[in-house]
Amino acid sequence: MVLVIGEILMDIFPEYRRIGGAPFNFSYHLHQFGMPVKFISRIGNDEPGKEIFDFLRRNEFNTEYIQTDPVHPTGKVMVHPDGRDGHEFEIIQDVAYDHLELPESPAHAAGAGPDLIYFGTLIQRTPQAFRQIQHFLANRGPETKCFYDINLRPGCYSRETVVKSLEQTEILKINHEEISVLKNMLDVDLPEEEFPERLMKEYDISMISLTRGENGSRLITPQSRHSISVPEFGPVVDTVGAGDAYAAVLALGCLNDWPPQSILSAATEFSARVCQIQGAIPEDHAFYESFFNH
Repeated sequence: MVLVIGEILMDIFPEYRRIGGAPFNFSYHLHQFGMPVKFISRIGNDEPGKEIFDFLRRNEFNTEYIQTDPVHPTGKVMVHPDGRDGHEFEIIQDVAYDHLELPESPAHAAGAGPDLIYFGTLIQRTPQAFRQIQHFLANRGPETKCFYDINLRPGCYSRETVVKSLEQTEILKINHEEISVLKNMLDVDLPEEEFPERLMKEYDISMISLTRGENGSRLITPQSRHSISVPEFGPVVDTVGAGDAYAAVLALGCLNDWPPQSILSAATEFSARVCQIQGAIPEDHAFYESFFNH
């Protein structure tokens, strides 16, 4: 079972809005793949919150751990195209997910120790949330691995947050831009290709996934290094959520003990297919069936 902690929110595009948040996208993909998922998040008692609940129930997504905040609004991100096939994100402050309430330990949340806990950086942007999540992660049992999808958003992280999260991490997903930020943060002067090994040794990380945009991605373990180019499946419609799609298949492969190169190939292909649709998640389950049956 996978336990996911993090934000669910509304991504507001210039022409439309969609339910989003990296932890939610990750959870939704795993749910559609048939993986047992418990997603802990918090939304407001408002119209966007009701829209989120309706969507989750229609898609038979477990809402047991989605908390409703009576005071703070549902999270919102204003998504602006950057003119380079990417996006800039304006993340609204002091929203419902900033006031998430966690139990004492993963076992209290899940009834037993989960196989994997997924978490990111944004959900820890307030001091209270940071302390609560770090305490929760530290109370996990030895059977539970932590997947840290670093997702560094401007103004939403600190050095302490990132370092403490790395100390809890067995699987790290990071992109090439975040590698540069992390190197500066840790004051490390190493080439990009050598930095992951430094991280694995210093923080006892067992796997690092490094995504590099149009230059493909790498999967690095203490024993091996694997790389892959971006496959060509047709025109890119929308890159929002591509990294979350990649992360979901990465987790799926790790939990099922796939060989590293197989994980890399499947994660890369699924991410590329998600780039062919508008929004971060496909609403048609046939999308997932076609991926595994092709």
